[in-house]
Amino acid sequence: MKRSIYSLVLADDVVAAVDRMAYEMHTSRSNLINQILAEHLSCVTPEMRMQTIFDQMGILAGQFRIQRQTSAHLLSLQSQLDYKYKPTVQYFVDLYRMPVQDHAGRIRIQLRTQNETLLQVLEQFFRLWMALEERYVPEAAGTVYRISPGRLERSFRDPGVSEEELGSLICQYIRTFDEYLKAYFSDIADPQGRAKVLETRFRHDVKQLGKVI
Repeated sequence: MKRSIYSLVLADDVVAAVDRMAYEMHTSRSNLINQILAEHLSCVTPEMRMQTIFDQMGILAGQFRIQRQTSAHLLSLQSQLDYKYKPTVQYFVDLYRMPVQDHAGRIRIQLRTQNETLLQVLEQFFRLWMALEERYVPEAAGTVYRISPGRLERSFRDPGVSEEELGSLICQYIRTFDEYLKAYFSDIADPQGRAKVLETRFRHDVKQLGKVI
């Protein structure tokens, strides 16, 4: 949705009330006024679209700890690995206000640790997952991946579906990724053997997933 600059004459009391609400909602005055007018006029803003997607992702509440961020475009989820001191894996979903080169946003998976062994195993899994997607998921063509110590970033495309369905697809992706990550860590003593097992499983599962991001 394109934005332009307009001049409005508003009562000081109204502006003060808007500013208080904007502060509580961690947003700007302009953005809040835009949302209020859009709701009153039955217009759908990018912020409303993102809210619908994130609301749909509430179905993961039983499996992940969900945390809304101060930014309307960001949501984080947490999961624990069954490894020594139970490190926490964080999944950040970052939605774009408008699609960028047919991509609707990105998912960032990260684990903050100084444990070199854990970081090495994590990178092994990230590279395995990236290779599996590129090999068996046609929709992954054009996906942008970035791997750094303890972190994987992956863009995801805009599949042209409703906000509710996109939210469900993101949930499906994160749930599947988390299951494979935990399965990989269940036997890190034999990474090659574990990789072969997961590849066989991935080939089977990807046929059942239907639409993917």
